[in-house]
Amino acid sequence: MVRAPGPSVRLKLALSYAGFLMVAAVLLLAAVWLFLLRYVPDRAFLIPGSTDTPTNNGVFPVRSNLLHVFAPRAAVVLAFLLVFGLVGGWLLAGRVLAPLNRVTEATRLAATGSLRHRIRLPGRADEFRELADAFDTMLARLEAHVDEQRRFAANASHELRTPLATTKALLDVARTDPDPDVAGIVDRLHAVNTRAIELTEALLLLSRADQRSFTREPVDLSLLAEEAAETLLPLAERHGITLETSGTVAPTTGSPALLLQLTVNLVHNAIVHNLPEGGTVRIDTRTRPGVVLLTVDNTGEQLSPHLVATLTEPFQRGTGRIRTDHAGVGLGLAIVHSITRAHDGTLTLTPRPGGGLHITVELPAAAA
Repeated sequence: MVRAPGPSVRLKLALSYAGFLMVAAVLLLAAVWLFLLRYVPDRAFLIPGSTDTPTNNGVFPVRSNLLHVFAPRAAVVLAFLLVFGLVGGWLLAGRVLAPLNRVTEATRLAATGSLRHRIRLPGRADEFRELADAFDTMLARLEAHVDEQRRFAANASHELRTPLATTKALLDVARTDPDPDVAGIVDRLHAVNTRAIELTEALLLLSRADQRSFTREPVDLSLLAEEAAETLLPLAERHGITLETSGTVAPTTGSPALLLQLTVNLVHNAIVHNLPEGGTVRIDTRTRPGVVLLTVDNTGEQLSPHLVATLTEPFQRGTGRIRTDHAGVGLGLAIVHSITRAHDGTLTLTPRPGGGLHITVELPAAAA
């Protein structure tokens, strides 16, 4: 935005200090003058031997002579206070606004793309230091968000490049092979294309969750848990996994489609990344004051806390999590994290002592 040039804040503060000082000085001189008038008579008799010129009958005009003496000296005092107020106000304003200059410099650096700079304003807490601390916090979050987006873009490009490169290789083989296996190539192309479509849809869903472009409606998490378990029951049976659902009504508000996707992703992740056989997945919903909870527990391999902390990042997979027909595209928990954040909730991942994962989604409860 282009703005017309104007006086600086420092100049305005200096003028304000000087103006206030002048008003205070005028009031003080007026009070002194009124006090003098209260105890000084209008006229007085001339004392013998005085050099003052008397008026009629030897009477001397005291008040008029006092005004003649007082006014010039009061004008000198006011002029001195005006200069003193301007100079002192300019210096004081510069000292007060010095922290703001550091904030301005940091803002200019951030505008050029440098997000690593921090103000770190020293001293005790005041308005300027609160502003500087808030700005440092904002820069830290922006830097983390930009780094996350860069990693996501790089990972997404790599993931999208893989099916495209595979498709190109299959087509090259079909073109150069004099007797190609058309049915086999078509099947592999279909699988690669399906994976590319799934990845694209996951990216679109993740973008939609991050933008919060949805209408909030009443949702019962217990019904979504039952629907997700029923949908994924055939997959669990093929993997030899036992699904268990329990809990109470858990009303919240949000997008039914996104929250269903969240639940399906959690249950799918728990089924796929489980024991080779004889594993279990437990889904539970419950309420607490002001919040509703959706928990998913699954058996599986032993996971370290450091590894669990990275599972919500896009395209991150645990140790030994190989790609199978149901391994997903590496965005399952990232989508869950984004949907939870878009619904003002929290996602907690905790490794189970005996192996596997304990996941808790905490969302605000719906108003009664």
